[in-house]
Amino acid sequence: MTTEPDALPTLARAHLPADLADRWTGLLRPAAHLRRAGAAGDPVVGRLGGLPRLPEGMDWPEWEGHGPLAFVAEVDCAALPRAELDIPLPADGRLAFFYYGDDEDYDAVVDTADPDTWAGARVLHLPPAPADAPERPAPAGLTPYPEVELTAHTSPSAPDFDLPALTAAFGEDAFPDAFTRAIWGHQSGVAHQIGGHAQSVQGAVEIVVAHGALGGRDVSWEDPRLEEEAGRWVLLAQFDSDEDADMMWGDGGALYWLIRPDDLAAGRFEKALFTWQCC
Repeated sequence: MTTEPDALPTLARAHLPADLADRWTGLLRPAAHLRRAGAAGDPVVGRLGGLPRLPEGMDWPEWEGHGPLAFVAEVDCAALPRAELDIPLPADGRLAFFYYGDDEDYDAVVDTADPDTWAGARVLHLPPAPADAPERPAPAGLTPYPEVELTAHTSPSAPDFDLPALTAAFGEDAFPDAFTRAIWGHQSGVAHQIGGHAQSVQGAVEIVVAHGALGGRDVSWEDPRLEEEAGRWVLLAQFDSDEDADMMWGDGGALYWLIRPDDLAAGRFEKALFTWQCC
């Protein structure tokens, strides 16, 4: 696993006054960016798709009334650059991510604002598994995604321009269009990630999750509590649409799991909230 130099501070200095660039750079957070492991000995830290190695006696996750969840990804906590991140990931075990993505089941959309749909996405903390542990066959009718091994590199991640913490620190319209375009260009491409700032598709996902946590459909998007609540959530993982794994979330979208740091530190992964966005 490598730590790669990042262009974000350079872009800030190129487009912003020095004091504004320094303040913006101070909000960057380290992220483990996941990409396809190459043939040159990249250390494998996880994978997209394939079949999970579930402990004996554990049922395959499903959404009652709809069906089994698809296995999206798995990461090995011990192999991740935990010391370089700012979230309290477990020291060992595996994080496995499942999502109900049946495009033909039009009544089954996982909606962060509707707790009745939250069973359609799941993150599990599983014990370590030996390399020769058997894979769990997929339930009938569920076709696994092609398996893609992942490696990781750590580098800073930028806050979304709609993130409440950013607008609170800088106000509205603080950044020139050339700078926002440069950041969006830097972030283009497939973006799988553990920790750091989420790379949102349609505005800050922290706001969407805060809205769901406060009551969802019963809460106004103008509720003054949203800004404070959004600050209580951190990105656990995001998985982008990826042609190599035959994954397409809506129209070029991404899946996001967020969690409060105290729940993460305590291993309360059932407290994680899911959201997704697409173009």
